[in-house]
Amino acid sequence: MRTIGLEERRARLALRHGLAVPAPSVEEAAAGMVGLHSSDPATVFLSAWARIDGFVPADLEDALYERRSLVRMVGMRRTLFVVPRDLAPVMDEACATTMAPGELARLARMLEEQGFARPGRGPAWVNRVATATLAALDARGVSSARELTKDVPELATKLTFGEGKTWGGTLGVSTRILFLLATQGRIVRAKPVGTWMSGQYRWATTEHWLGEPLPKLDHDDACAELLRRYLRRFGPATGADVRWWTGWTAARTTKAVRAVGAEEVDLDEGTGFVLPDDLEPSADPEPWAALLPGLDPTVMGWKERGWYLGDHGPELFDRNGNAGPTVWANGRVVGGWTQTPDGSIEIALLEKVDATTRRRIEAERKPLPAWLGDLRIRARFPAPFEKRLLAP
Repeated sequence: MRTIGLEERRARLALRHGLAVPAPSVEEAAAGMVGLHSSDPATVFLSAWARIDGFVPADLEDALYERRSLVRMVGMRRTLFVVPRDLAPVMDEACATTMAPGELARLARMLEEQGFARPGRGPAWVNRVATATLAALDARGVSSARELTKDVPELATKLTFGEGKTWGGTLGVSTRILFLLATQGRIVRAKPVGTWMSGQYRWATTEHWLGEPLPKLDHDDACAELLRRYLRRFGPATGADVRWWTGWTAARTTKAVRAVGAEEVDLDEGTGFVLPDDLEPSADPEPWAALLPGLDPTVMGWKERGWYLGDHGPELFDRNGNAGPTVWANGRVVGGWTQTPDGSIEIALLEKVDATTRRRIEAERKPLPAWLGDLRIRARFPAPFEKRLLAP
């Protein structure tokens, strides 16, 4: 069994994630990461900034909303991703569509329990409102949830959750219906209301937005293709990494690993997998540094993170496993960063680095305030180190 050590894993990460060698376009940056995380609207833009020389937000907006060579959609682990169009049907079939039955059943149960639908009639209520929502979207072309509620009054229904809990509250049915339709691949998120920092997306039917429905793929083939792309960019990865990144069961993971003919390799944390044509040693990248945003796909790409994160996890991740903004040097996380209210960028190094590495980090930090201008970013899931840096 071939052994792949820490330095080679870090070299692979640097070369394959657009960090040591920049990506030439937003499409290639997204393809190179098997999708850019977009649950926090700012993440996808900052991830592109870190990987593309001369990147400006208009480049990504053009690809998303004008040329539509990229699509924002729900994928692995119920997470939003920006992906190339050829990946959209793969991700949809391998991950999103499996969520749809559970989403429908959960919403139907809540409607019945809270008296909005008669017992046993919850699924029919959901399907009726979903059909009406699709018809309203067809008529409007592109629409916000607020506009759709004018056409489909049932979307304004408020459901309660977590009654008596600190995290309890109300949830609009429009949120659940639109998410359900997205998991079914029938609608996609269009341009948001406001700036690129906004998460208030407009919606469109997939056929209207892309000019055609998503192609239907065999489920096993789609899972194999998704895993193939993941291992090409993130391999070697352990079985735990694959299960976590995809959100698959152990059985589904094992089946896909066999389907791609993955080869076992020896890693510090145990057995990992690479594609059968990916056993050759990696080239050595030039020294590099990067400032990656919270939830960047690199830091979120593996479950077993010790080989690049060290013991910094408690400082950089919240309790739910969401990563804050990270500072990288030569394949390792060495600190975090945040934007202060006055627009400056503050670095928090979590370990000692040499003077040359400090200069590289500074070269990454220096242009970011001007690039952001008057915009102020806040990680949706702030890490412990950020809370300290921003404390009064």
